[in-house]
Amino acid sequence: MVKSFPFVVFDFDGTLVESAIGMAACINKMLGELNRPALEVNEVEAMVGQGIHVTIEKAMKKTGAAPQDLSAYVDRFKTLYNQQPVEETPLYPNAFSTLEKLASDGHIIALCTNKAYDATVRLCEGLNIAHFFTAIAGGDTYSVRKPNPEHLLRLLNEIGGTTDRAVMIGDSINDIECANAAQVCSIAVTYGYTKTPPDELGATYLVDGLNEIPEALVNLARQ
Repeated sequence: MVKSFPFVVFDFDGTLVESAIGMAACINKMLGELNRPALEVNEVEAMVGQGIHVTIEKAMKKTGAAPQDLSAYVDRFKTLYNQQPVEETPLYPNAFSTLEKLASDGHIIALCTNKAYDATVRLCEGLNIAHFFTAIAGGDTYSVRKPNPEHLLRLLNEIGGTTDRAVMIGDSINDIECANAAQVCSIAVTYGYTKTPPDELGATYLVDGLNEIPEALVNLARQ
């Protein structure tokens, strides 16, 4: 019997959107207010994936000392980020058409991201992809976040999914370790913000672009 994967869960930053571009602009505005040097986009890329508190901490350390209490700087970044034009966080090529294809094929699609829920929803709505997702679990939605498998497991429970019928798609070790710990099949994209070579992430399957996802799901179902 062919195994199918009706439940498809995506990571957000570095998988569906090039978030480092808009994040770098906001971080640099905040750093400029503190008379600190600006960061390159590729430097911010290396800081993304573990939530905004960690990103801001890394940005502060990179440009000087990191204060013990980062709350004011995290809050300032959030204010700037909420004002940031959505266009500065573009979708990756084929993101919209792939989500459209999966939805038309009957897949139940969800987002599992360490980005804050409100920021994620704002971007999804601005990029006209929010309607594709049955549920969105941000880094602050539950008491845990990736790579803790409960982040994914609780989301699957919310959408009525089971681990044997779901696939997690992401670009980083947090995504794949989360999926593996939850005993969920995973697809790693070979672009994005991973610090680990994609073929060393431990994913079930690799794709070079989002347009390969529908075929990858078919191939996984045949394994």
